[in-house]
Amino acid sequence: MQFFIMALFALGVAGLDQLTKALTVANIPLFSKVPLIPGVVRLTYVQNTGAAFSFFQGMQWLFALVFAALTVLILFEYFKKPLPFTKLERWCIAAIYGGGLGNMIDRLRLGYVVDMIETEFISFPVFNVADSFITCGCILLLVHLVFINRKFWKDETK
Repeated sequence: MQFFIMALFALGVAGLDQLTKALTVANIPLFSKVPLIPGVVRLTYVQNTGAAFSFFQGMQWLFALVFAALTVLILFEYFKKPLPFTKLERWCIAAIYGGGLGNMIDRLRLGYVVDMIETEFISFPVFNVADSFITCGCILLLVHLVFINRKFWKDETK
């Protein structure tokens, strides 16, 4: 049952991401800038064929391969060899996966990822809702594994 709930959460993340991208494409011309919170964040519609900072541009096969490997690892870990992840860590993994799914849908359907969130107070690449879930999920997962769930790293073979 827990896997089903986490899968629904991941699908919800991907759905929210797809909704925000559809609204962006329908309402903001390509490369146009729309202030959201002046001086803080604006909406800027761009098409990204790579990853963060436009790394790996045009390598859609690599993203599909990584996403497929992540899918297999998650299924194997959950059903065959469960690791000592806490419930919070599993939510983080679901957030990361949902964000990856949202971006993978774009890559397969469009050949690029729709990005729209641009920070004005720092120089940072334009990103989207999926990227936010991936980043926040990764940071929270790593912080939790390093500082709170230290038993995860214990060697049980001693």
